[in-house]
Amino acid sequence: MQAKAMAEAIQASQRPVFMTGAGVSTLSGIPDYRSMTGIYTTTGLKNPEYLLSRRAMIQDSKDWYSFVKQLYHPEAKPNLIHEAIARLGAPVITQNIDGLHAQAGSQELVEFHGSIRQHYCEQCGQDVKTEDFLDDYRHKACGGLVRPDVVFYDEAIKAETIEKAVELFETADSIFIVGTTFKVYPFASLIDVAPPEAKIYAINRESIALGNLEGTYLGDAKDVFELI
Repeated sequence: MQAKAMAEAIQASQRPVFMTGAGVSTLSGIPDYRSMTGIYTTTGLKNPEYLLSRRAMIQDSKDWYSFVKQLYHPEAKPNLIHEAIARLGAPVITQNIDGLHAQAGSQELVEFHGSIRQHYCEQCGQDVKTEDFLDDYRHKACGGLVRPDVVFYDEAIKAETIEKAVELFETADSIFIVGTTFKVYPFASLIDVAPPEAKIYAINRESIALGNLEGTYLGDAKDVFELI
């Protein structure tokens, strides 16, 4: 599909749901994870997925903290993709932990992997400000380990998060997968609970492995959303 045809499909949908990934936020200056310019290939670290695990947080706290801080981009603002989706008033299920969909004003939002805009102490459970976490990963009040409220690789998605995501699909007449290779599970498996009559579209730089797509736009998502 051409960008114009995809934009028209979005605008024609009565009840769209968007499933978004890191490619949505690159326009805001946040690098994606796995592309050649992504954070996994620019750190020089051999096991970045290990460093995004709870095990690393507990066993190798200093290295974990040094790596996790690279995920923070306080200067980043919502871009035209976030803003267009918010204006549509459409539900969003995102893999992204940057909080930009919320900042853009999306109301029906599931941050499937959590958000780096919230932090808490593992020891006492107290909420901790972002700036305090970026200053020190030890809680000043009790000495406990502070962490972002995100789901690490060896942690399970909360049941209520999955339930809320499934609920957003119930009345969908179309689903738009945007800026993700769609290889991360269980996020990708959510598509299995989509209504059978819902049309599924993909907007991504590379093709995704789904056989029942109504249409695909291979390119930059901004080419589509700047037309909306």
